[in-house]
Amino acid sequence: MTATPPPVTLDDIRSAADRLKGVAHRTPVLRSRTLDARVGAEVFLKCENFQRVGAFKFRGAYNAASRLTPEQLARGIAAYSSGNHAQAVALAARELGSTAVIVMPEDAPPAKRAATAGYGAEIVSYDRYTGDRVAIAEALAAERGLALIPPYDHPHVMAGQGTAALELLEETGGLDALLVPVGGGGLIAGCATAAKGLHPGVRIVGVEPEAGDDTKRSLEAGRRVEIPVPRTIADGQALHIPGELTFPVNQRLVDGISLVTDDEIRDAMRFAFEHLKIVVEPSGATPLAALLSGRVAGLPRRVGVIVSGGNVDAARFAELCGTAGE
Repeated sequence: MTATPPPVTLDDIRSAADRLKGVAHRTPVLRSRTLDARVGAEVFLKCENFQRVGAFKFRGAYNAASRLTPEQLARGIAAYSSGNHAQAVALAARELGSTAVIVMPEDAPPAKRAATAGYGAEIVSYDRYTGDRVAIAEALAAERGLALIPPYDHPHVMAGQGTAALELLEETGGLDALLVPVGGGGLIAGCATAAKGLHPGVRIVGVEPEAGDDTKRSLEAGRRVEIPVPRTIADGQALHIPGELTFPVNQRLVDGISLVTDDEIRDAMRFAFEHLKIVVEPSGATPLAALLSGRVAGLPRRVGVIVSGGNVDAARFAELCGTAGE
């Protein structure tokens, strides 16, 4: 029996990296002696909060959009997202001379909605607790003849996201572990493919908010497990089921999942601001929260962390981080 080829390979990620040269930012890798001393390891932070649109999502969105035909680009692109993929597709469409229609939840952070509109996209709103964003987007795409680029369940999206780990490892050399936020699973699928393709012994650890542990439950069950839509400050990880394409990749490559509380995420955001002098959104702070709270058992010597984004406005940041100990 012939094995099904994986949806993303190291060669796909290298191809995406070539396509993203001169378009996406090669984001910095930060170090902190304070952080190293606090957690007892050498930590390398890949800061996708400095990526275009403020998050890693631009990598996958542009890689996927740039592979559409001229006819598809002329008709336009559809997507669904709580914010970062929305902005990424909107900007990718603009860069490629196309247009975008984005299905976004009504309670998406206002800064993310404003930025998406600012890149020229049309926004279609829905209630994340009662509506089906995939069905809404698919219906729109069919009605208008748009090319649909989902936020994670797409080979080119996964390949684009994997370029973050590819760049990190090009700069750091081999790592003992890589910590990655997990929502739908596209970022960790791409990063795990890149990391294990280059260094098979690296330990891949995904991090989810406690309220949104669908990937942890699914890996333990050996199948995709659906949970109620989680309520967490990590809006980019407020998903109810792992991706259909991403899950088998993560089932094969991810070594474990750590969970963090909203309070631990707040502490990590505050730590990043006070000690690293960077702004990180809640979803982007979950791997740092796992490190700082000791949630990763048997932490090895050299650890990479994907800081996935920094899209949080000043008022929301102050609300989340302004008062320690509450």
